[in-house]
Amino acid sequence: MRFPLVFKTLSVIWLILAFFMFLCSLSSLYYNEVSAFKSFQLTIVIVVVTSLLILFLTKKTNQSILSTKGSFLLVSMAWLTASFFGAMPFYLSGAIPEFTNSFFETASGFTTTGASILGDIEGLPKSLLMWRSLTQWLGGMGIVVLTVAILPLLGIGGLQLIKAEAPGPSVDKISSRITTTAKYLWLIYLSLTILLIILLILGGMSFFDSITHTFSTLSTGGFSPKQDSIAHYSSPYIQYIISAFMFLASVNFALHFNLITGNFKNIFNNSELKAFVIITLTSTLIVALNLYINFGSGKEESFRLAIFQALTFITTTGFVTDNYESWPFLSQIVLFSLMFVGGCSGSTAGGIKVVRILLLFKQSVNEIKFLLHPRGIFTIKLNKLPVKKDIVYAVSGFFFLYIATNIIVTILVASGGQDLMTSFTASLATIGNIGPGFASVGPMNNYADFSNYIKWVLSLAMIAGRLELYSFIVIFTPYFWRK
Repeated sequence: MRFPLVFKTLSVIWLILAFFMFLCSLSSLYYNEVSAFKSFQLTIVIVVVTSLLILFLTKKTNQSILSTKGSFLLVSMAWLTASFFGAMPFYLSGAIPEFTNSFFETASGFTTTGASILGDIEGLPKSLLMWRSLTQWLGGMGIVVLTVAILPLLGIGGLQLIKAEAPGPSVDKISSRITTTAKYLWLIYLSLTILLIILLILGGMSFFDSITHTFSTLSTGGFSPKQDSIAHYSSPYIQYIISAFMFLASVNFALHFNLITGNFKNIFNNSELKAFVIITLTSTLIVALNLYINFGSGKEESFRLAIFQALTFITTTGFVTDNYESWPFLSQIVLFSLMFVGGCSGSTAGGIKVVRILLLFKQSVNEIKFLLHPRGIFTIKLNKLPVKKDIVYAVSGFFFLYIATNIIVTILVASGGQDLMTSFTASLATIGNIGPGFASVGPMNNYADFSNYIKWVLSLAMIAGRLELYSFIVIFTPYFWRK
């Protein structure tokens, strides 16, 4: 294990965090938030001193390539330490007086989960609300992916690192150079960010609200500076715009690059995108029709409520425009089902991912065909190309691990006295990085009433889910530490 290189790279990630904290501290000066400014400055000093000390101690290391084990350790430590340091401004300012709550809120931000313990969001200083949303924007594309773009400056290789961190079963390389791929990903991400800010301002949002909601939308995180989320604005325009960008953020970012470069063939042949669109539209139409017939909503309102809430569930964003727990049971069941899906691989969305669901579905169909034709040869195809058996086995293993982890976390949450629906959907919502669930963690509630023990469990569940389980769980196995 190349520990010096792991900590050297970690220190770079911490310095990046310190830079963005500094930007937020400038906003605390603008809004005259003295306590928040002091907490930012103290945190920055701690982070910078720690980072520089580690860089000094590791300056003589001649290692330049991270091993597979080192990459897994690094990405896990990156999210844990980022959540630790990121929680300090909330804790030191007194805005969130308990460190457990501060860590939970920050881990929810960096993992783009959107689960919250705050009972009075609008009572927080604006600079801290900015930092809260910024943690999601950074975590969306991945702090590690950002770091990969600058690793050559330190002479550090980043291929294993981006593979260990990037969401989805595979990493689609836009360029033959992994650092160029990371730069293109961030360029697309930044361009979409600027565009959405402008569109939200045109829709009547303040500059501050447009920035914070943009950070939460493109990261599919769901944090809002308003207590009642997007419902606060009662604006169809804003709801449609955010719906569109939730969809864009949940599409593989390699397809955005193909769109820009005019490579439409890859887009039209993408099996995962087709399945994602079909699932989203089908869910939307069922919920819209159910609301129109049983909820008394008009046609346009039913469709708008349905597509927004369907997208916010399948993209794991977690925004809310209505109390969906008051909707007809059919609509609730459809939304609940979407918690098992997630967005596309290579996107900022969490969940199981559509490509895995699609592969499992095709494998199930093939098994039925094989029962009818035992001597037949049936091949699974994605994007019109055959899929290797080992990929199908890996997806099956991940699906089992995902369900097993959810069962374990559900039991742990239930041990704190929560009912079955609360325990199960809290587990799904945190591991899938969705945010809100049902019952006591529904759209009108939050995670504040859980015990500190349960909050730490759910915080680790969020990080594990963000890192696709394997990258996080593997470091706790004895095989990982064997030479």
